[in-house]
Amino acid sequence: MNRPKVWLFAKDYLMIIFGISLYALGFCAFIATAPDKVVIGGMAGLSQVVDMITWGCFGFHVPYSVTIFTVNVIMLALAWKIVGRTFVIRTLFGVVVISLLIGLFQPMFHSQPVEGQTFMNVIIGAVLCGLGIGMVFVHNGSTGGTDIVAAVASKKSNVSIGRAMIYFDFSIIGSSLVLKFLLDSEFNFADGVPALVYGLITLFVVPFLADMMINTNRQAVQFTIFSPKWEEIATAINNEAQRGCTVLNGMGWYSKQEVKVLLVMCRKIESVTIFRIIKSIDQDAFITQAQVNGVYGKGFDEIKLRMRRPGEPIEHPNLPDPTSKIV
Repeated sequence: MNRPKVWLFAKDYLMIIFGISLYALGFCAFIATAPDKVVIGGMAGLSQVVDMITWGCFGFHVPYSVTIFTVNVIMLALAWKIVGRTFVIRTLFGVVVISLLIGLFQPMFHSQPVEGQTFMNVIIGAVLCGLGIGMVFVHNGSTGGTDIVAAVASKKSNVSIGRAMIYFDFSIIGSSLVLKFLLDSEFNFADGVPALVYGLITLFVVPFLADMMINTNRQAVQFTIFSPKWEEIATAINNEAQRGCTVLNGMGWYSKQEVKVLLVMCRKIESVTIFRIIKSIDQDAFITQAQVNGVYGKGFDEIKLRMRRPGEPIEHPNLPDPTSKIV
């Protein structure tokens, strides 16, 4: 690999480590130390459930890092063909890092940093976990576990990663309340409500922030550019920004002169580059920028849906059945 590719490769792994560090810190320092035994989603939550079972049934604790590493190895073996070799390798890297960091952070924190404020601690922990997961996904990595399941779901459908995480994490949080009831004869469901509420808070905060981080990186904008130097601008955008331009014919109604209009689609993070290119060529160019809900095609996102099979009837809830008789 040449130097730029090596730097991008190293940058991805550095950002994955940083994102996992945020996740491990948020979980170990702010959530796992909660006096109400708050259980969150993901492999971290599953490790809490496993520890709850081993302590209640056998009288010993299983470190969270051991459960996280073991279950993730199994998940990676199942996901190899679906999510691809690169994703699995980066996920394996992420699994090793998160297991080491949680194993390192867990003994360091025995009480919550903000004393007497369980709600505030849970919110801070959820924010750190969500930002960490989002940062890892942006750089094509994973913390493993339900993230792998979510990535598989996003590969096969238009379900967002955050929404898929909610589905799987809800079952983990709900199971913790049932286990507390089965393992502790003196357990009262009313006593478990605060922990359940805190767990549900993390259930929505973590995926929301993860989606926000991921979608901010993928948001697209549309430029409409009016300039007599449209040829120079279009060529520069093609060569420097590596984005295509569409030339439209128009007419200025005030001047009654024909004009050329450039239509450009790009990622939101590339908009500053487009502005610089235009202004370096024509300071008086007239520019509009609009946010678009989605851009699909080469260079952007892929449409993920099930195609209709040959001969399969088209179903539409608002159209009448062609075989029915109109009275």
